[in-house]
Amino acid sequence: MDRNPVIEALGRRLRLAVIGGGPGSFIGAMHRAAARIDDRYVLVAGVLSSDPERSHLAATAIGIEPGRAYTDAYQLIEAEANRDDGADVVAIMTPNDSHHAYSMAALDAGFDVICDKPITNTINEAMDVLAKVEETGLVFCLTHNYTGYPMVRQARAMVESGELGEIRLVQVEYVQGGKADESDPDPGEGLPWRYDPVRGGPSLVMGDIGTHAHNLARFITGLEVTEVAAEVGHVVPSRLVDDYAGVLLRFSNGARGTFWVTQTAAGIENALRIRVSGTLGSLEWLQERPTRLRFSPINGPAEVRTPNGPGTLPISARATRIVAGHPEGFHEGFANVYTDAAEAIAARRAGVPVDPLALHFPNARDGAIGVAFVDAAVASSAADGAWTNALGPFSD
Repeated sequence: MDRNPVIEALGRRLRLAVIGGGPGSFIGAMHRAAARIDDRYVLVAGVLSSDPERSHLAATAIGIEPGRAYTDAYQLIEAEANRDDGADVVAIMTPNDSHHAYSMAALDAGFDVICDKPITNTINEAMDVLAKVEETGLVFCLTHNYTGYPMVRQARAMVESGELGEIRLVQVEYVQGGKADESDPDPGEGLPWRYDPVRGGPSLVMGDIGTHAHNLARFITGLEVTEVAAEVGHVVPSRLVDDYAGVLLRFSNGARGTFWVTQTAAGIENALRIRVSGTLGSLEWLQERPTRLRFSPINGPAEVRTPNGPGTLPISARATRIVAGHPEGFHEGFANVYTDAAEAIAARRAGVPVDPLALHFPNARDGAIGVAFVDAAVASSAADGAWTNALGPFSD
């Protein structure tokens, strides 16, 4: 990634404004770091907290000029839209229930948007954002960051090229242990937004990590989940929010799959895993060992593909910054999503063609399909696991 297509297209870096992700936010720091790794953006404005004083202090602490350290998201959008040197892109990393309003305001003001997942809490809001993106022609990037890992992209390219043959089986799981301690109860008064179904969405575990697992399966296989039979709920007896989901999947080509996500597996850290099996072989990838993609052909010995190793395909090589044998991980995968979005945004603004390899980042349509999947799993669970349409408005 020595070239900088953004500067080549625009003659400068993209000017980035951030909404949310202030002090104490893991994901906010991750967004800002991802934006800087490949030098496609410069951070020019921000509102980092709903508390005006805290927001101003946090913004100036990360180098934002005091006059562009805003105290309100709508103030930021209006002010930056009216500046000759205003932001090009607005990145949103706020509680889920505000994604719709901030995305719509930013798109209406002419900003390209990068938004943390899930796109919204409801399918109607998600379709609203998608319609606005299609109406404006602006770029909308949803940060399902695991799609940025080189070996995930390698897996996608191998499936696309037919190395696995016809896909028959998909197993995907995202297992964490952060909510396993039964002596650590759900919050009482002063409910954090993630525990509030209005702010955090209809299912904690599905919004937090289920959308990632679903998106990963779609990204690698190129298939849609068309029907689900699900159980969604909690395994910690005293818990009120969802901490577990098990789902049977039917895919658009007739393939079958299983989906398991939980935040209550004691001692497990961040085990996102996928296995895809076709008529000619299988692929396996584990996020905790992200530089290893295992390919098991039906009539040959198993192979291990690595970034910049033998057999690396262009989409994977593009996502790799260092030489073979050196680990890359979460920061770099997140940065690949930001970098691809930057190149698409710069090309749109400059009126020049974009490298097709830059167009694999998740978008508003992916986000809306993810919300439809969550809704379907919750509805199926409420109906004792009945098979339920998982595509909602995308069924036709």
